Amino acid sequence: MKKDFLANGFVKLDTLIPFSEVEKLRILYENLLNDKKRTEGLRSDLGGEEETKNAVEKITQIMRPSLIEPKLSESVTYELALNHAKKLLGDDMELDFDMLINKAPQTNTPTPWHQDAAYWIKMPDKRSASCWIALDDVYAENGCMWFIPKEGELLKEHSLYTKGGALHCETDTSNAQCIPLNAGGCTFHDGFTLHFSKGNTTDGPRRALILNFRPKKMIELEREQGIEHTGERKVRNNS
Repeated sequence: MKKDFLANGFVKLDTLIPFSEVEKLRILYENLLNDKKRTEGLRSDLGGEEETKNAVEKITQIMRPSLIEPKLSESVTYELALNHAKKLLGDDMELDFDMLINKAPQTNTPTPWHQDAAYWIKMPDKRSASCWIALDDVYAENGCMWFIPKEGELLKEHSLYTKGGALHCETDTSNAQCIPLNAGGCTFHDGFTLHFSKGNTTDGPRRALILNFRPKKMIELEREQGIEHTGERKVRNNS
């Protein structure tokens, strides 16, 4: 697992958590999705182009959900994901931030090709691992992850893709790999790995919980500079 992660920039884990844990997380997840007042300030629609208040959220992102729902971080999910992150990148890895990303049914709005590092400040230690956990069975039609094997730590030029704040870069996708998962499975990818997902064209939700890990000293550096990952959508230079 570690060898593949370091070589390609991503790895798939068929089962991170049992389905019983998935069911518990779904309840917390739905409560947050349905409570716009509680999630105000942490919430955005990454696929949003509409300005109207009653527009359907296409790709709902809620940053740092465990800040307002502590039961999330009390879940064994966070402990298991951290243990894997340490195995991949070292014992100094810690949770930097978490987020929920939901693709609503029949919205057909893709998440464009991008590198997560485009959202971050410059780091002297660039180690990172994002754990993307499926809370539904995911496949191409409802928005599973696609990855392009990493070729070194190269940050591409990104531009704003939607008014919701999603970033986008042009890239060769001929080598892209589709990674379907059953609920409870996950992928890990680093900040320089190009990834994408199609829109949800099904009648069901596509719910994902994402946990981002990086070295403890780098988290301290972020916080010293006021980076809390509570919704800032600025393009940063991480090259």
